[in-house]
Amino acid sequence: MNYPNGIKKNKTVILNKKIDYKNRGMNLENDINETNNYYIDNDIAFIYKKPTPIKLVKVDYKKGRIDEAYFEMPSTTDYNGIYKGKYIDFEAKETTNKKGFPLINIHKHQIKHIRNIYKSNGICFIIVRFTSFNETYLLMARDFLDFIDNIKKSVIPREYFITNGFKIKDKFIKKVDYLEIIDKMEDV
Repeated sequence: MNYPNGIKKNKTVILNKKIDYKNRGMNLENDINETNNYYIDNDIAFIYKKPTPIKLVKVDYKKGRIDEAYFEMPSTTDYNGIYKGKYIDFEAKETTNKKGFPLINIHKHQIKHIRNIYKSNGICFIIVRFTSFNETYLLMARDFLDFIDNIKKSVIPREYFITNGFKIKDKFIKKVDYLEIIDKMEDV
């Protein structure tokens, strides 16, 4: 690229760059949290991010630092709350996989939890963002469980989300307006 005054900028190539996965999925989570705050502030729904239960082992109170902790028990899903008098519960995931959503990203205890909420007539679903396509889909628990029980593949193809799920349109204020889809469901 040529800059003003004839200065040339050399293209730098970074080799052996370490990929940092620690904040993967945080964009979707932040968008959902902003949407949930809108729902709460406008008395539409009361849906919250569930904290992961941890057991503190060593705490340095003088320095205000946790030195050792571990997960107390497996977490269930990411979000739960109440909407129009019904319990709502869902998991949110992002993937860079262009072909589909790898089921390795959802643990067996989470699938069991989704199954239990679905059997108990709660509103339950997963939200998956395909970052490569900048597309976000809501897949109801019945369709998610149907895939797991009957198709038995390790990846839910993106096409399955397109055919059986609901695309969540990008919006400015309610970035992931999943309740718009829930309102259109006949059996919810």
